[in-house]
Amino acid sequence: MTHRRLASVLIANRGEIACRVIRTARRLGMRTIAVYSDADRDALHVALADEAHCIGPAPAADSYLRIDRILEAARASGAESIHPGYGFLSERPDFADACAQAGIVFVGPPASAIRAMGLKDAAKALVAEAGVPVVPGYHGARQDPDFLAAEAAAIGYPVLIKAVAGGGGKGMRRVEGPEGFADALASAQREAQNAFGDPRVLVEKYVLSPRHVEIQVFCDAHGNAVHLFERDCSLQRRHQKVIEEAPAPGMPDEVRAAMGRAAVEAAKAVGYVGAGTVEFIADGREGLRVDGFWFMEMNTRLQVEHPVTEAITGHDLVEWQFRVASGETLPVDQAGLAIHGHAVEARLYAEDPDHGFLPSTGPLRALRLPEGEGIRVDTGVRAGDRVTPFYDPMIAKVIAHGATRDEALDRLAGALGRTLVAGPKSNVAFLKALAEAEDFRAGRFDTGFIDRDLGALTAPSPHRDAAIRAGIRVLVARENPARAGSPWDAADGFQLGEARHQAFPFVLEGEPAEAGLRWGAPGLNVEYGTDGPEPASLTVIDAPNGVLVLAEGRQIALAPPDPFAVDLDHIDQGGTIKAPMHGRLVAVLVAPGDKVVRGQRLAVVEAMKMEHALTAPSDGTVAEVAAEAGQQVAEGARLITLTTEDAA
Repeated sequence: MTHRRLASVLIANRGEIACRVIRTARRLGMRTIAVYSDADRDALHVALADEAHCIGPAPAADSYLRIDRILEAARASGAESIHPGYGFLSERPDFADACAQAGIVFVGPPASAIRAMGLKDAAKALVAEAGVPVVPGYHGARQDPDFLAAEAAAIGYPVLIKAVAGGGGKGMRRVEGPEGFADALASAQREAQNAFGDPRVLVEKYVLSPRHVEIQVFCDAHGNAVHLFERDCSLQRRHQKVIEEAPAPGMPDEVRAAMGRAAVEAAKAVGYVGAGTVEFIADGREGLRVDGFWFMEMNTRLQVEHPVTEAITGHDLVEWQFRVASGETLPVDQAGLAIHGHAVEARLYAEDPDHGFLPSTGPLRALRLPEGEGIRVDTGVRAGDRVTPFYDPMIAKVIAHGATRDEALDRLAGALGRTLVAGPKSNVAFLKALAEAEDFRAGRFDTGFIDRDLGALTAPSPHRDAAIRAGIRVLVARENPARAGSPWDAADGFQLGEARHQAFPFVLEGEPAEAGLRWGAPGLNVEYGTDGPEPASLTVIDAPNGVLVLAEGRQIALAPPDPFAVDLDHIDQGGTIKAPMHGRLVAVLVAPGDKVVRGQRLAVVEAMKMEHALTAPSDGTVAEVAAEAGQQVAEGARLITLTTEDAA
């Protein structure tokens, strides 16, 4: 194997990870080549690279998942290597094979290792042979629903249905009892097929009070292997990681050593080369114990949360990837690695915590990302960029490092307080509430923490009404500016006698609302909601149809009323089920004439790699199905109309 340092790299990815890889590659003197879809033509990673090549239309299936087009770009640019990032093709063994056949270095593990660890059932059998403990469950080939339901009953509820291929929480469902198994299985299989092209699942015992702890491993082609300690990824929602940290709180030295040994053995069992992560589930009811953790899966790529490992070890893992791919040995051995301080990462997403964390799209009208001591931000967007429905809605990763866990969390909370996102809704306030949550700070948490405390973590701000009043003042000033010239032209409510009071209709988050305006000696006084001071952080930004009020990490949209707007969907007094976001209608579960009950699943929309079930708001009858499964639907599009009991 050659030991010559790679001279160029094509990054077969987009967004923040493409920007992250470009930064290290350029520091190493490498020529960087970006690829992009039509939707990403003006993206940040395209601007940062030395050159860029278009690989197709916006949908990932027509661009970032097209091996042939990526290899065409590599050949056209003379790329010596390809870095897959994470997601997309990063864990596709056929991509690694195709790179090798084209004479291009794949900056990742060999295809054989990806295959061995890519299917969770086979991987569990493999590591079990190497002496690594695995979670009890059914990991076999049979997939008929009745058989899997019987296996779930034999394992004992609650159980976890997991896609055999892929990761990221897709194709994963927790099932509490037999009555919900069939729907959960169908949904998991459908999501797995859409995400990975493989509908197969396994069924495992759900570990009570689970902690999700993973070990970063690194291997070279000369037989050397190390682990770079652990990360705790237990703060999750819908099996998607939200906040990650390193090292894991409450991790005893002997458990760290045992977990590290097990992870290295798992990597060696498949002849691993490069960066990988071995994920374990631990029973956190009595603290982390040597006999209380089990292998879940191995991610044969760099992880989203790798910056926290870089922060506590002082090593650039992307640089290690390039060194290993060039044929070099690992830069240090296990004895040369140590933990320095504590690091925490928060995933900043364009999503709406107030409405089930639905993805939020649109242009970023303003974006202010934090700076400061111990703060690192990885992002792939700038103000003015558009968050589209085609890809993961991550805006940035905010990473904080400190001498202690408390210092790191304090820095993270402060950084999130300085973050501003306008346009799409974001989870800034939710992340800050997590970083400040008392039980999380005290180390009393597991993977169910967010779901249990969701009400408190997403509680409305006590300053919301004051923020709305501030936005109304801006709306009034914009709609009724004081005009120069004759005082009779002034629209300031002046009159002789008592101060004038005027009703002010407006639109609040898409719904009609009304405030009172009163002019007096001090000027305009807005009457809305409960009295109270304005929040310390308040920004009002102009939007095409009104204003956006940014306060304490939350966004509130205000607009003047449209006198010509008519809600045609509700003229017939029926119940209209609309698409909550842009996406693909993957399933329609009812037909005209069907009787439905409140809460019944009617349809499923897939957007940004996740499925979202649409349910009946009340008992009724299906009057119309306005869209077909497989169809792309726009946000707000009418999908199903119900004749409700109230309208009958």
